[in-house]
Amino acid sequence: MDFIPFLISWNITKRCNLKCSHCYLDAAELEQGTGELSTHEAKRIIDKIASLNPQAMLIFTGGEPLLRSDCFELTSYAAGKGLMVVVGTNGTFINEPTAKQMIKNGVNGVGISLDSIDSSYHDRFRGLNGAWEKTAAGMDILKKHGLDFQVQMTVTKENYSGIPDVIEYAYKKGARACNIFFLVCTGRGQEMTDITAKQYEEVLTYLVNAEKEYEGRMMVRARCAPHFLRIAHKLNPESHLLKGSTSGCIAGTGYFRITPEGDVTPCPYMQTKVGNLTETSLLEIWASSPILQSLRNPKYEGRCKDCDYGEVCGGCRARALASTLSLMGEDPWCEYEPNKSQKSKVKSQKLEEIIWTKEASERLNKVPFFLKAMVKKGVERYAKEKGLKEVTSDIMAELRKRAGR
Repeated sequence: MDFIPFLISWNITKRCNLKCSHCYLDAAELEQGTGELSTHEAKRIIDKIASLNPQAMLIFTGGEPLLRSDCFELTSYAAGKGLMVVVGTNGTFINEPTAKQMIKNGVNGVGISLDSIDSSYHDRFRGLNGAWEKTAAGMDILKKHGLDFQVQMTVTKENYSGIPDVIEYAYKKGARACNIFFLVCTGRGQEMTDITAKQYEEVLTYLVNAEKEYEGRMMVRARCAPHFLRIAHKLNPESHLLKGSTSGCIAGTGYFRITPEGDVTPCPYMQTKVGNLTETSLLEIWASSPILQSLRNPKYEGRCKDCDYGEVCGGCRARALASTLSLMGEDPWCEYEPNKSQKSKVKSQKLEEIIWTKEASERLNKVPFFLKAMVKKGVERYAKEKGLKEVTSDIMAELRKRAGR
């Protein structure tokens, strides 16, 4: 199979203690079990995921996943199958016992939502007074217990100017990564106004530079923003972001979402269902869905059709669908005007396969969870530049010494 899912996001519940302005799931305070799969059904889905790719990253999110009484039973079961387990939470329920439970039950990392260093904005956006303080305290607890976490910020017209402050705050709190998510207007987010295309370009340009600024200290990435790679190429055609990087929108190519009811969609912001895991095998859905096939063999429309960055970018398919009602439509947030006469296409620069010795692989596995992919690409890039075909523990030790760590 040419395409294997390496990242799965699973909304295990619609229940939530917050009422976030942008929620695509329209989560709320619901009765336990409302619109949820049973523990037994959930474990069967985990079996299906592990059989398709036992090394995939599985994100348990919601709603608020910690409101499910069996959340840690599910994380433990998934970890036992070899999956890389992440919990995506608003952070308000993280305390000492919860952090210990996460570690005990196989959680590799935690994603925490924080939308501003201004507590009043965050609380208003999340719909709960005091949410900011609880979330910030949760980060301190995770750091104390050595559990890797990343900060996730959702960009709106009200907070986009505060992105540098959130990134710096995340770094000072000890986050391993800071992901900046760009709003796709679905769910309650349909009532919100996006930032402009010009502001979008400005922010992505800043993030490419910020990624370089924090390199080796914390990973900085733009999410739901495939134009990130186009801008990286414009600023530096040799950018490491283009070398071995995942290109463009990964919905349906290496990523899918599972709803609380077991439906599969290409990503959380696409409501288009391609199958239900209580009725159909994951392998059949992943291999046979016409919608997923179209995402893997895209026939873009509008400016995306003629764009020389089609391979590395391709636009956000969820945003195109929401705006044009066509999965292959052009992304309205992109200001780039393709040069139709330009025959050459910008391509991601794939690295030749590098062999890792057992000792080097063991050292890589000790790298903090959210940094592992970035470190692996960096080491392989170094090996290629030196004309090496194999990564050894000595090479990793040398690079660690150079980084001063």
